[in-house]
Amino acid sequence: MPAPTCWTVSEGRRVAAKFPVELEQLGRGAPLSLRACGGGCIASAAIAQFADGSRVFVKSLEPGNNTAVGPDVFEREAEGLQALAAAGSLRIPAVLACGSHALVLELIEAGTPGPEFFSAFGRALAELHEHRGGACGFVHDNYLGASPQPNQPVRGPWQDTPGGDGSDWPEFFMQRRLRYQVALACARGAGDELLVLLDRAEQAIRQRLQAAQEPPSLLHGDLWSGNFMVDEQGRACLIDPAVYYGHRESDLAMTRLFGGFDPTFYQAYAERLPLAAGHEQRLPVYQLYHVLNHFNLFGSAYYGQACQLLRRCAA
Repeated sequence: MPAPTCWTVSEGRRVAAKFPVELEQLGRGAPLSLRACGGGCIASAAIAQFADGSRVFVKSLEPGNNTAVGPDVFEREAEGLQALAAAGSLRIPAVLACGSHALVLELIEAGTPGPEFFSAFGRALAELHEHRGGACGFVHDNYLGASPQPNQPVRGPWQDTPGGDGSDWPEFFMQRRLRYQVALACARGAGDELLVLLDRAEQAIRQRLQAAQEPPSLLHGDLWSGNFMVDEQGRACLIDPAVYYGHRESDLAMTRLFGGFDPTFYQAYAERLPLAAGHEQRLPVYQLYHVLNHFNLFGSAYYGQACQLLRRCAA
């Protein structure tokens, strides 16, 4: 692996201009260095170090970035992180500064998981899901990767007061998740096969989702192995959320899409918060949303999988 790129203030004003302006909000002066590290499909990532020895994690959009995200992408991510942190169930990096150019977060050093890591993680996720909302959706639309994620409740304005019974979930998931992603695909020239298959599957999907009605849970929204880390004390820490309130099975379905987590994770989760009968039959419905999004973001490699899931959902 090549050495990470590093820019320092000693290299002059030209390089100092590379520092996101959001770092000024910290009141620590210009950073001594900004060391690039792994980023995602939207943003570049770096670690900034200051004269007092402190360090922070910085996500930023590079000039000329052609990713079709709105100027509020970091604000929406910060909002999601803060919602997860307020639940107090799992470690979430603290938001230190936020703007249209960058998101500055607490730097969490990577640690080593112990033998009970996934059991503790499963219980903590169940505790997170016990935080309930007044409707399916969220206070603002946000993003799933680089894709817009509409969160407007289907029954009127967002209500942050708990008390929703989850009866709006089948309509919300069909309209705000599946039909929205299929419409994106059609608008980008995918043809009408996905739309035809979704029309055929809609009744069966609604019936499956209606069979497990429960109050909407606070969800991470994009929970796969790349969106959690192990902190210095060996605890799970959630990152890169696409937060909203919805059925908790959708979070669990995403954990199983790319190989799944350790079996003790699911066992501990179910011991804390048991799943309703038929959850295995609903699994392809929830995975379909993410596969459609991967098709819209990354191309034709996911098209066949999306069609296959739609056919399974209709069966």
